[in-house]
Amino acid sequence: MYTQFFHLKQSPFSIAPDPRYLFMSERHREALAHLLYGVGSGGGFVLLTGEIGAGKTTVCRCFMEQIPANCRLAYIFNPKLTVEELLQSVCDEFRIEMSGAAHSVKGYVDAINAYLLSSHAQGLNNVLVIDEAQNLSAEVLEQLRLLTNLETSERKLLQIILIGQPELRGMLARPELEQLAQRVIARYHLGSLSEAEVGAYVEHRLTVAGASSIAPFPRPLMAQLHQLTKGVPRRINLLCDRALLGAYVENQHQVSRKILRRAAEEVFAGEGRSSVAAAAAARGPWPYVAAGVLAGVVLTGAAAWQLMPGARNVAMPPGASASSRTADARLPASNAHPAAPASPAAATAAPSVAASAAATNLLPAASAAVANAQV
Repeated sequence: MYTQFFHLKQSPFSIAPDPRYLFMSERHREALAHLLYGVGSGGGFVLLTGEIGAGKTTVCRCFMEQIPANCRLAYIFNPKLTVEELLQSVCDEFRIEMSGAAHSVKGYVDAINAYLLSSHAQGLNNVLVIDEAQNLSAEVLEQLRLLTNLETSERKLLQIILIGQPELRGMLARPELEQLAQRVIARYHLGSLSEAEVGAYVEHRLTVAGASSIAPFPRPLMAQLHQLTKGVPRRINLLCDRALLGAYVENQHQVSRKILRRAAEEVFAGEGRSSVAAAAAARGPWPYVAAGVLAGVVLTGAAAWQLMPGARNVAMPPGASASSRTADARLPASNAHPAAPASPAAATAAPSVAASAAATNLLPAASAAVANAQV
């Protein structure tokens, strides 16, 4: 929609793993080098891990375009399979013909071994790439290890590349998979981009898409972009695509901070609420307890002030009769001496009134404390 407005040949921030848009950062170059090294090293396992959206699959596609001509490649992108289903997928990818009576684990393994021996006799290498390998079960991983047992005195006849999320490393650290872990000849973890690399990444994708000299994303915007996306390429693609759409709607040829922030609120909707919930869970019940204790202290203090002896009216002297008290009460105000000092009752009643006022002022504070604890 916005490609013509920004004079682009195609959308520069698609999340499809197009190798043309692969930005070869230092980390991506090292990841690709590990994969290429594994192919020429003579067999075994190669491990590539990375966070979600870090570009593992894009690196893998770039690697698949650079494998030597004497390599036959099998690619499995959905490995959540049983042992028999995985072996069948391997046969399908390598185009291994199966006889009708051989559809069993042993039949698949025998057919794969025969194929590997035949390929080696022809001077061919075989590479099996398994994406999303964190979904593999321990039984399937053990079967893959057994497939690599077929070897010559110089090399193994099957090279297996496992690509997955960080939990794949934890899986291979289990004691029951130690034999497989010892056969990993190269491993690399693909991290996120730095702030400088984020700017170069955006410029690279815009250039590939045919951007003109006018940059839709100004350089001062890169720090904010890096902060919002945490340097993850897929998050960068999602945010930049929505930001370009927002600039197009507002008829602006450059993305502003306001547009970028609004795009982040749309693309990453829910992350703010989840972070607030996580913060509340981290605080636990203690703010509520503290607020309750504070409110109790305030209310108890107010009641104590009311019950103190000084808060009551002081009784008249014993010699004074009820009639004299009544007569004193009926005296007109003009008879009162203007300079007469305040009575002891009034003097002691004053602290009581002040205490009541203080308690009244503290009650809203306690209520506010309870409300803040519930946020």
